[in-house]
Amino acid sequence: MFHPRIAITAGDPAGIGPEIAGKAAADPRVTAVCEPVVYGPPAKTAFRLGVPSAEAGRAAYDAVARAVSDARAGRVAAVATGPISKEAWALAGLPYRGHTDLLRELTGAETVAMMFVSDAIRVVLATVHVALADVARLLTREVLESVIRLSARELPRFGFAAPRLALAGLNPHAGERGVIGPEDGAVLAPAVEACRRDGIDISGPFPADTLFVRAARGEFDAVIACYHDQGLIPVKLLAFGQAVNVTLGLPIVRTSVDHGTAFDIAGRGIANPGSLIAAISLAARLAAGASRG
Repeated sequence: MFHPRIAITAGDPAGIGPEIAGKAAADPRVTAVCEPVVYGPPAKTAFRLGVPSAEAGRAAYDAVARAVSDARAGRVAAVATGPISKEAWALAGLPYRGHTDLLRELTGAETVAMMFVSDAIRVVLATVHVALADVARLLTREVLESVIRLSARELPRFGFAAPRLALAGLNPHAGERGVIGPEDGAVLAPAVEACRRDGIDISGPFPADTLFVRAARGEFDAVIACYHDQGLIPVKLLAFGQAVNVTLGLPIVRTSVDHGTAFDIAGRGIANPGSLIAAISLAARLAAGASRG
């Protein structure tokens, strides 16, 4: 049986990342499907637990950069990342808002998107770590079409040969025909129609307050959410600790946890590695599929 080597980045060393990385790497569910390789700072390097710092941010960044380099060189088959602190990255002078921005730059990918995968629901984010006040400006028709097309192209890797997609409305009631904001009719709907003309099974925009219920009941295979919390609240409500963050559009396989650094419990030995185990397992499955195809 093929057991791919999977890079596991330990995330911010001041958080729970190193703990869950160690637990996950030793878990029988992981060792049964891959050869785990943990990337982190040297074992004797000391960090103040529970406190974001420039030193910890740089260490987390270095681990990701090394893992991605090894993945691009074929030394590992995929990368599963632990949680990083965006505050620590900022303290370290790094310009990235998160893994997604960094991975795009390190791999030279043109179009990427963050997708959360679980048995209950799958959600792709059209915008990621941006202020809510900026979402409407950034959510152009070109951005939406790019994310929809990428999602349709990538979903077959996850078992959906002909994915049924739905776009969540930006405004309450999906704008109610312009009464509650013009964006849904002027930007979102034309993006959907353009993609439908190209044969993509995409519907919407639908009011977000009911769309995720419809998706969870099986009407759609994935939802395109307009902004971070619109998509992440239903994911974490339905599948927290079980969902996996996947970056679509990269030339390498990358998965991640669905949670943060949990600085408040760092060093206490009680962190749950479940999401990282799920991320590593999915990375191994995707890597195995890529090697066969």
